Amino acid sequence: MRAMGRTLKILLSLAAPFAVFGAMIGVDRAFGAPGRHDGFVQRLELPPAAREVGLPPIQGPYDASRPLVVIDAGHGGHDPGAGEGALEEKRLTLTLAQALRDKLLEEGGVRVALTRDSDRYLLLEERSGIARRLNADLFISIHADSAERAEANGASIYTLSERGTSETAARYAERENRADRINGVLLKGQEDAVSAILVDLSQRDSQGQASTFAKLLIREGDGHLRFRSQPLQSASLAVLKVPDMPSVLIETGYLSNAGDAGWLASDEGRDAFAEVTARAVRFYFARQSSR
Repeated sequence: MRAMGRTLKILLSLAAPFAVFGAMIGVDRAFGAPGRHDGFVQRLELPPAAREVGLPPIQGPYDASRPLVVIDAGHGGHDPGAGEGALEEKRLTLTLAQALRDKLLEEGGVRVALTRDSDRYLLLEERSGIARRLNADLFISIHADSAERAEANGASIYTLSERGTSETAARYAERENRADRINGVLLKGQEDAVSAILVDLSQRDSQGQASTFAKLLIREGDGHLRFRSQPLQSASLAVLKVPDMPSVLIETGYLSNAGDAGWLASDEGRDAFAEVTARAVRFYFARQSSR
């Protein structure tokens, strides 16, 4: 009996903490704040799934056979780019893009779309992605430069570099997993190496066409636009990495240079840019139609 009593005492001492804990839970459920016992899982609101950016309207002739130019005003929204105040790059590029659009529409025969027609932010891949989804025939991204040296001045036109071409071909083929088309050729079912070669060939052709347009712009702008001493440049710029669409980036001048900034912000500078670029666009498409 004495041994049984000792065992009972031990069991009671072990059970006591659990009884206390159970009583605490009961009291909390009975008198605690509403909702405290609605499960022990923390619920978090997850952001909605990312959606593909909407496509802008296409202006100009209703004839889908007419060439389409997509004009991209660099920066926007929380990204002002170079410059400051009224001469922020995002404001200047939008003004120039709208002026070029209006000039092309005024002369007719060309369809036009702007990646942005307001002060909104777009990712680099969204900008070129809009042009590709619209099946654009030419993509023009407009920017303005800045430099520590105040004497730096003049416009330049960038096309994709050879290194950027090969890097993009391999990356694009891998990313799309052979499920897309390049210049009408279905990549699905192709070997990785074959897909990369097809993308590379397509992009090199587009790069050659972009270079043709850039040279036409320099030719037409001679004596009308302010160019750097070596205006034709190439770089591995993300916004130009589109496999099957001629793409150029125009640095219209240096906002850090008082002469460039004043000219670009003036009616004269804006009109000259729009007129010269529109003329180069028309000559470019005239050449393409004769190929």
